[in-house]
Amino acid sequence: MAHHTAEIGVFGGSGFYDCIDDPHELKMNTPYGAPSSPVMLGEIGGRSVAFLPRHGKDHSLPPHMINYRANVWAMKELGVTRIIGPNACGSLQSHIEPGHFVICDQFVDRTSGRKDTFYDGPVTTHVSSADPYCPTMRSIAFETAGRLDITAHPTGTVVVVQGPRFSTRSESRWFASQGWEVINMTQYPECYLARELEMCYCNISLITDHDVGAEGVEPVTNEEVIRVFKENNEKVKNLIYEMIPALPTERPCPCATALEGASF
Repeated sequence: MAHHTAEIGVFGGSGFYDCIDDPHELKMNTPYGAPSSPVMLGEIGGRSVAFLPRHGKDHSLPPHMINYRANVWAMKELGVTRIIGPNACGSLQSHIEPGHFVICDQFVDRTSGRKDTFYDGPVTTHVSSADPYCPTMRSIAFETAGRLDITAHPTGTVVVVQGPRFSTRSESRWFASQGWEVINMTQYPECYLARELEMCYCNISLITDHDVGAEGVEPVTNEEVIRVFKENNEKVKNLIYEMIPALPTERPCPCATALEGASF
């Protein structure tokens, strides 16, 4: 597979394929099984890019059934060093409104039972996740959003729930009371697995709704999430297409050396 390479990976749906130069599809397998879908390879702004829809091409995989390890490993095998992970999210704070973007800098894991590490032994490996998102990529994402007149928040904590159910009112009020900004079902372990393989990772959270804990808000529905996501999906695509050529080839960030001193 040496001739199949990419520098930048995007965990996005088939709608992102529209503006890829010279696209071609690649079926892959990994030591952790098959990824969610074949990978679409191509170029954007002269940079080689791999697109992989985390939920599958037909959105057939719910969040708790995604093979996150296979998806991230496939990117690494292609030579990817930077990953962009856009997703639809709920807001936990009133000032973060539907249609806004949040460039997350922290996550809180509330999932259970997911395969969330590549290091099952015999060598014990502890990779720091103190700052799980790449600072270089986050800065470029926020600056690019500003140039495109997209309302974006430069920081935010995403609490990742197991799914596929949405939160109860009490759970949502609890999350909001902690000061967390965003709720989602897929950021963990996707983000952390990239760090375990020393890849940079940037999340772009498109806010589709106010979570159910907000006062006066009706319970979120899947139909509403899809509606708002479709209305704003073009903004997500534009941000990613403008962001990719701006990413530096050098990686002085901590992501590139995450495994130094991590093994015992």
